[in-house]
Amino acid sequence: MHPRLTAGFALMLMLSGCQPALNWREARPPGAGAAALFPCKPDVDQRAARAGEGAMGLAQCEAGALRFALSWADVPDAPQAGAALKAMPQALAAKVGQPLPAAAVVRVPGMTPMAEALQYRLAGAGGVTRVAVFAYGGRVYQAVMTADPDNAAAWESFLGGLRVGAAAEAAR
Repeated sequence: MHPRLTAGFALMLMLSGCQPALNWREARPPGAGAAALFPCKPDVDQRAARAGEGAMGLAQCEAGALRFALSWADVPDAPQAGAALKAMPQALAAKVGQPLPAAAVVRVPGMTPMAEALQYRLAGAGGVTRVAVFAYGGRVYQAVMTADPDNAAAWESFLGGLRVGAAAEAAR
């Protein structure tokens, strides 16, 4: 083989190994009222509102050792959103068998400002679960990333790509 072809082939192989494992793209799950950046094409499941219940949905995908999910649900009465935001990370912590750690503030463009809008990092033997909860009016959202090992940059990209309400519409 010609030396230039061999060197070019070697360079192509080397560069293909440097491609990012996460292919970020914007997703607008139907019915979510949100825009999100996912590193893979999310599968979306949703349930339409029934009498006395609100709509619910879930967009999720897996890229390598990382799993990402955005879920949403309508609460029957907007003032109940704060209680729902408190309950969601507690339920997740119980599910992964970890105590709920100290929280950090979360800011998602378009969200309704609430003291209960927070993010958490749960670390355990099975890896790390990061969760953020926030609301837009009477709709509550939960963003989750599970990883083994942790990937703070991926979490920041996922969280930083979220928008709800008018901010999601403006991003079109």
